[in-house]
Amino acid sequence: MKFLDEAVIKVEAGDGGNGCVSFRREKYIPKGGPDGGDGGDGGDVILVADSGLNTLVDFRHQRLHRAERGQNGMGRQMTGKKGESLRIRVPTGTRVHDADTAEFLGEVLNQGQPLLVARGGHHGLGNIHFKSSTNRAPRQATQGTPGERRTLHLELVLLADVGLLGLPNAGKSSLIRALSSARPKVADYPFTTLYPNLGVVRAGTDTSFVIADIPGVIEGAAEGAGLGIQFLKHLARTRLLLHLVDVAPSDGSSASDAVRRTLNEVEKFGQGLAERERWLVLSKSDLLNADDLAHRQAALLRELNWHGPVFAISSVSRQGLDTLVRALSRRLQALREAERQVQTHAGADEEAYDPLK
Repeated sequence: MKFLDEAVIKVEAGDGGNGCVSFRREKYIPKGGPDGGDGGDGGDVILVADSGLNTLVDFRHQRLHRAERGQNGMGRQMTGKKGESLRIRVPTGTRVHDADTAEFLGEVLNQGQPLLVARGGHHGLGNIHFKSSTNRAPRQATQGTPGERRTLHLELVLLADVGLLGLPNAGKSSLIRALSSARPKVADYPFTTLYPNLGVVRAGTDTSFVIADIPGVIEGAAEGAGLGIQFLKHLARTRLLLHLVDVAPSDGSSASDAVRRTLNEVEKFGQGLAERERWLVLSKSDLLNADDLAHRQAALLRELNWHGPVFAISSVSRQGLDTLVRALSRRLQALREAERQVQTHAGADEEAYDPLK
């Protein structure tokens, strides 16, 4: 299936049904009075998160989505049927903006989470509401109001715990293949990854986390070069970044320079991504013997003035992968626990707050 992470669609909520002008007509009741019923409300347009979807490609051809109109009111004080709401399935992690006003309408992050994007029109009133002592035969009713009409910009931001960052051919796709069941393309030339990939990494019998691989970020990406910059947004919701660098580049280039170039583009991208917790991962370490690897690692850390976590791995020989997965699992568990405590304290503060005091 083709990956598509942005789409523009039009949604139209249903119009409200019109009120009815009607009078009671029965044998032996010549002046039965007004009995026109109200119309029905128009149907809403609701986006619903579906974790079974991972692309917005379905919206490429179907651009218009319309909810059902409310039925008009009828005689005998019968109310029109309410229009059926339209529920549109979208991938979890979808952000929604009004394309005309740039207003942020919301996002859906959990399976089954609904998001109302267009409200249906209100029903019109039948003439039964207008009778009075001075107007016993009202011939007026109100029209239903139009439903909301919007042009929506849908933007899919993948939900992952760990994001992979690095230049093309840094070993990101090989790593996600080695750690999960994801099967991105792997080859000995750059830009084999053309769209993001997600993989589930099992760290134990009941422990797992999701890892995201995006196309490599090259120099000048912030100005539009390459593919990676348009997918950096998929790292926005990750808790932790793994910055992969080829420890022994075949072209003789500098590993420290590769790290700096990637980080420079990330800083240009903004959105706080450069401040995200980042671990350094030296890939393809099986190409060096132990002494050469130790020497290159020490030199790289010195040149970068790096004081954070660092791991030397090989996705082919699986060297260092178990150690990396255990460390990631422990760190993610700690981050989740910290997030839960923050949410718990926030909830307690809201309950303790008394607006009357």
